Amino acid sequence: MKVLGACPLDCPDGCSWEVTVSDGVAVGLRGNRNHPVTRGALCVKVNRYLEQVASPERITRPLRRVGRKGEGRFEEIGWDEALDEIAERFATIAAEDGAEAIWPFHGTGSLGLIQGLEGFGGRRFFNALGASLHAPTICSVAGTTGLRYTLGTAGGMDPEDFAHSRLILLWGNNTLTSGHHLWKFVQDSGAYLVAIDPVRTRTAERCDEHLAPLPGTDAALAFGLINVIVSLGAEDADYLAAHTTGWDEFRAHIAEFTPERTAEITGLPAGSIVALGERIARTRPTAIRVSQGIQRHAGGGAALRALACLPGVTGDWAIPGGGLHYSTSGHFPLDLYALTRPDLLPNPVRTLVMTQLGRQLLEAADPPVRALVVIAANPVGSNPDQERVRAGLAREDLFTVVLEHFPTDTVDYADIVLPATMQPEHLDVLAAYGNLYLVWNEPAVAPPGECLSTTETFRRLARRMGMTEPALYDSDEELARQVLKGYDLDRLRRDGFLKIEPGPVPAGRLEFVSARAAAAGEDPLPRYTPPADPGAGLVLISAASHHFLNTTFGNNPELRRRAGENRVVLHPEDAAARGIADGAAVRVANSRGGFDAVAEVSDRVRPGVAATTKGRWAKFSGGSTVNATVAERDADYGAGAVFHDNRVEVTRR
Repeated sequence: MKVLGACPLDCPDGCSWEVTVSDGVAVGLRGNRNHPVTRGALCVKVNRYLEQVASPERITRPLRRVGRKGEGRFEEIGWDEALDEIAERFATIAAEDGAEAIWPFHGTGSLGLIQGLEGFGGRRFFNALGASLHAPTICSVAGTTGLRYTLGTAGGMDPEDFAHSRLILLWGNNTLTSGHHLWKFVQDSGAYLVAIDPVRTRTAERCDEHLAPLPGTDAALAFGLINVIVSLGAEDADYLAAHTTGWDEFRAHIAEFTPERTAEITGLPAGSIVALGERIARTRPTAIRVSQGIQRHAGGGAALRALACLPGVTGDWAIPGGGLHYSTSGHFPLDLYALTRPDLLPNPVRTLVMTQLGRQLLEAADPPVRALVVIAANPVGSNPDQERVRAGLAREDLFTVVLEHFPTDTVDYADIVLPATMQPEHLDVLAAYGNLYLVWNEPAVAPPGECLSTTETFRRLARRMGMTEPALYDSDEELARQVLKGYDLDRLRRDGFLKIEPGPVPAGRLEFVSARAAAAGEDPLPRYTPPADPGAGLVLISAASHHFLNTTFGNNPELRRRAGENRVVLHPEDAAARGIADGAAVRVANSRGGFDAVAEVSDRVRPGVAATTKGRWAKFSGGSTVNATVAERDADYGAGAVFHDNRVEVTRR
């Protein structure tokens, strides 16, 4: 038997897959050949997904802590006992400090609308309880906010239209590692390909040209390219007049970014800036693929504003195959209000910011956070300032509940661990953020042991707490119909996927000088903001691994073997200045913390930059990972994270 499903992981491709089931066991997994983006192929990571499902390390029964926090010692208990303890603790906390002292912490381990982050699985329960709201700021919020200021939407172009492009800028995007299905449309285009990335990635190796700017200088580079275009008189005057506002003021602003000044800021040769600007000026349509990495610094949101302006100057937004693609999420007309039911909140509550977990657990929250419920997240492995997060989680007065599949670094700090289902074991719906397809996930097999879905866990907990709101007990099918109101769910379930119609981009006029930004208290003009880390040393880039997806698969033996030792790549000039040879054991550190690695000396990185990958577990990496070095600072918009605004020093061990 073959069952259609959907990959739930934090990847733009939102793949449709097919699970082969024999005698109640999932024995095969492959991409859905009929899906126009998946086309039968999965990535190197997800090809091993069924190994994760069947792993003997899976948590299949509720656990209670018996050791000290951080030791990871537990005893098995029954669901009744676990729910009784959680219900009692929640009731006590709500009575003493108010339910706002409870923080439901949702991560990107699943992006499902029913079970995962995109629908804030369990949010109805927490709303009815009156718990704090959760702001999932770790991924893309700065860029999303910036695009909305400029375009009125973060939706962007249909990625399938890359097949019609003549010039493609892969800007801070390692397509072949993070969302490789786009590469098929890139190849079909026959376009001239330019990679813009401080690291010569496996994608950059396949491009016609590679520019390596200093991290965090992307807005300046965008302004410099526009300066070249305008100096040639190649702006699209008709498009500017009909579809934009604030052009004259913006034009005066970018006049400051001559090729020479842009070269000083970005570390690129002025001639390379001029040559690329001239190429963009004469090539229609030009498309830009930009992903989340470049907005993870002090000026990340403004950088996305600057990039969105570029196809406004050239008129590419009006041409099929032209424009910018960051995320398609803004195009999906989902009824998230009906799904999450904010009307169930008894009164307004505070919002707690995901990327400030350590600070809010240790010092800032009022009332203090007394209970943390971690859902599809591994903050010890994924959050900034790893040591501060650990210190917060180690509080003996913090009651921590973790819904999980495996004994992660975060599970080690839990008081109660609840066994969660994996994707072939529950119903879910996904909305891709790298294409325009809804994807249905049909349960294929029964869950092992006593694993429960997120929705069923909170249905049972609501019942245990005596909560009477009927909406808390809606079935998964009912939830799907509510969030997908107006869609043909029967067709979606039968075919496994459904393409939606995108909205217009820009939504209204493109705002070079943004009234939307001004209304939010931000600068109406997009400006270049230099990186903010005051430290000396090298800028550390911690990009996505080819073998792990965030920290998912960080415990898979074969993928860990393929990933090999934790490496940090140094330019030969930087290595020589530090007396570091290729293959040397090194320490990468700053005032916040550090991690051990092996040096790779290579010109794959530009001078002044060190490069590593994220996704490793601390327990397999000598006790700490790259996020031990990252600050709990905010980007310019939306309290976004600053993973790449991070200076370190590298020394021999």
